Amino acid sequence: MQILTISTICAGNNLFRLLNGLVVTIEISLISIILGTILGVILGSLWSAAGTLIKPIFKAYLEIFRVVPTIPLLFLFYYIFPRNLNINLSAMQVSILVFSLWFAAELSDIVRGAIQSISKSQRENAYSIGLTTLQTYRYVLIPQSVPNILPAFINLSSRIIKTTSILLLISVTDVITVGQQIIEANAQDTAVPLLIYGFIALLYFLINYLLSHFSRRLERKYRKYE
Repeated sequence: MQILTISTICAGNNLFRLLNGLVVTIEISLISIILGTILGVILGSLWSAAGTLIKPIFKAYLEIFRVVPTIPLLFLFYYIFPRNLNINLSAMQVSILVFSLWFAAELSDIVRGAIQSISKSQRENAYSIGLTTLQTYRYVLIPQSVPNILPAFINLSSRIIKTTSILLLISVTDVITVGQQIIEANAQDTAVPLLIYGFIALLYFLINYLLSHFSRRLERKYRKYE
């Protein structure tokens, strides 16, 4: 029975389906992180320079995505908004949209804090040599903020990857959804869920371990040039 249970993961095209589901998980995570990073850096930079009248808008955006759980956000964007606004979005597009906005909200606060922690003399020196505000952020403030942003950025990226496990709720064919389908097809064997979820947990561990290893190397590289 134990041998049969272990062979379930390689039976038919189960292994291929699981790995294909993992590709979907990585694809959603990677696109969300890239889009969220671009938007988060822009919003964080604007937030750090915004006046007192505009700052509440940034804070409201942050609090919405920080306070509201991800599952209700997915349901809102997948079921409610498309129906009321007559917009047709696939489950994968909704996933990327929600995760990108969530990532951007969290990262914008991190970027804002990192920029504001830089000495004001750095900004003044940049202006004194003729740099514009945009050039000051691009060449002085943001590069100097990277070492402080990086650890939180990696942690946030890991959270995105792990949170993709809830995407089965809107029928995204990710690795969790595929695993659930395999379990249901082998419902007669009570050991299959442990095997499948254990294998999926191992895949998530490997992804996040590699991400953490890469981040440590990157952080050491930046620290070396400080």
